[in-house]
Amino acid sequence: MIDSEFQTLKRTIEKLLGIQCGCYKEDYIKRRVLSRMRITGKEKYREYNSLILSDKSEQELLRNALTINVTKFYRDKEVFDLIKSDIFPGIIRSKGRMRIWSAGCATGEEPYTLALIIHDITRLNPDVSVTIFATDLDREALKKAKEGIYDKRSLENLNENQVRRHFTETEDGKYEVKPHLKEMVRFSQHDLMSGKPVTNYLDMILCRNVTIYFTEEQKNDLARMFHPALVSKGFYVMGKTEFMSREVEELYDPYNTLQKIYTKR
Repeated sequence: MIDSEFQTLKRTIEKLLGIQCGCYKEDYIKRRVLSRMRITGKEKYREYNSLILSDKSEQELLRNALTINVTKFYRDKEVFDLIKSDIFPGIIRSKGRMRIWSAGCATGEEPYTLALIIHDITRLNPDVSVTIFATDLDREALKKAKEGIYDKRSLENLNENQVRRHFTETEDGKYEVKPHLKEMVRFSQHDLMSGKPVTNYLDMILCRNVTIYFTEEQKNDLARMFHPALVSKGFYVMGKTEFMSREVEELYDPYNTLQKIYTKR
């Protein structure tokens, strides 16, 4: 009976929220749902199912709970240091432009980190064309990302010069991303389960700390979807705790396995 109620709830989630539950580990879905049930005082799946059918605000709260990402600027600093020192300069020298996709960008810290790095590399060469496509399923996260306002804790991996150059301190003690970074980033809603990339001819795709919630089949489908969206020898950056499955490893060559960076084969 309980399992039947949970399956009904999952179908409601898929219909109302557009989130394909089958692409996530079931334990992950249950943990997030049970957390919202405790908060709303619902003890049974059928009770919570009735709630989200009638309460749009709870629909959004559940969507946020299922798609939430905890992040900050320069998260996994070693990865960004390698991108800054070894990868971006080579792309700029050979092409004079860059196209990057931050897939599952959450509240924007990752794409703005990329913009910050690129700005520092190219500030003496303003003719370099850069576009960072930043996508997520969560509308509220994207709204915050577009606003570009963060608390000081989110900036703890940045030095004082970086904060001063790229942020404006607000009256309430928060920090807003300056326009020269915002103009590099194009935010949009995108479902990684759609099977379609946000765009093509990309020099780099970052999809980090997102697929840990996906089934193995869905992880492989993502790697297959990213492959044709990349230019020849384009870079695919995974999360530090994620790995390349044997089923798709023939599509990519390792660039730095410690930092989980691969290139299109």
